[in-house]
Amino acid sequence: MKWCFHLFGGEEEEDEPKTRKPNSARTSGEPRQSGLESRGHSGPPNLHKRTSNLKVFTLLELKQITRNFSNSAKLGEGGFGCVFKGVIKSSEDPDKKIAVAIKQLGKQGQQGHKEWITEVDLLGVVDHPNLVKLIGYCAEDDERGIQRLLMYEYMPNGSVFDHLSRSTESLPWATRLRVALDAAHGLAYLHEEMDFQIIFRDFKSSNILLDEQWNAKLSDFGLARMGPQEGRTHVSTAVVGTMGYAAPEYVRTGHLTSMSDVWSYGVFLYELITGRRPLERNRPKKEQKLLEWIKPHLSDARKFEQILDPRLKAEGNHILKSAMKLSIVANRCLVRAAKTRPKMSEVAIMVNEVVEACSDSGRFAPPFKRNEPRRRDSTGTVARPTRPRTRKLVNTY
Repeated sequence: MKWCFHLFGGEEEEDEPKTRKPNSARTSGEPRQSGLESRGHSGPPNLHKRTSNLKVFTLLELKQITRNFSNSAKLGEGGFGCVFKGVIKSSEDPDKKIAVAIKQLGKQGQQGHKEWITEVDLLGVVDHPNLVKLIGYCAEDDERGIQRLLMYEYMPNGSVFDHLSRSTESLPWATRLRVALDAAHGLAYLHEEMDFQIIFRDFKSSNILLDEQWNAKLSDFGLARMGPQEGRTHVSTAVVGTMGYAAPEYVRTGHLTSMSDVWSYGVFLYELITGRRPLERNRPKKEQKLLEWIKPHLSDARKFEQILDPRLKAEGNHILKSAMKLSIVANRCLVRAAKTRPKMSEVAIMVNEVVEACSDSGRFAPPFKRNEPRRRDSTGTVARPTRPRTRKLVNTY
């Protein structure tokens, strides 16, 4: 599939030796280091030796929580596998029950297990309000082989992708701005606020979930990698991700840096502005690729209004001005020269300025309440829009 990112000019980083292959995945219940590389160290950090508050669940416990993984408990299905809703007792207050989401690995073989290990290793040591909290995990044999499962905090308002894909009611502009700011804070934490750097590598709207208060949290870290080791400029790795989000230099060379996430974030900002997916094959040819479609409309307000999500126009003319300010931030993230893109901490400051300007206008409405019933199919599964699939990307530059 051909990639065309002609909006901005660019450069390429110097080459470096390929990183070592990850350790072989274990089949026991305790995950090991996932072969991730680190920043600022001569070798990778030993994540599985760090303090973790994760709880180890038995398969029997998870079957009881999900009513034997019944369709009535099924929330959805993605590239990793199926996700089920359950209820457990709070570890802080045994009399209190909390809702959880349990993800069951569907992929078979080494790759699926490696992504499972990455999530356990990573989410077991990170802690930030804009990252989905991993509560525990399970790796146990049964009659079907090794069962690998992850238990997260439940995010009742679904993903940003779910809301943007609706044909009618969607996220208000105020909520979209808050989502943009929350996501920026989450990425800034991964890139800059720990003693090792994490590159998300699959940042997209379907991996941003919304809690009960509409706070946005990054999820699905199966493809995440540690940043380059000390003295290195990038990590050389297989090119994987989702069509339309991956940075062009990463697709072209396999050189992964934190700037790859910054590019993906810029694409996401235009997704918030337009309400369109980065790649939509069912549209006219000139409108299929989001970044190509918006390019002729960025020169003035009259043209820009043509790409603004029609569902936002009812909120008033001030939305256009705010969206144009956010597009300036997006353009900074989408500079072709990766080294000249801003760090995510800088991006968060710029987005916060847009949020404050909108708030000062006196029109910063709270997010709507989601009370409408969810449609279910004949199996009882919640009907959701088709999400863009994560895949290995083909170098076509």
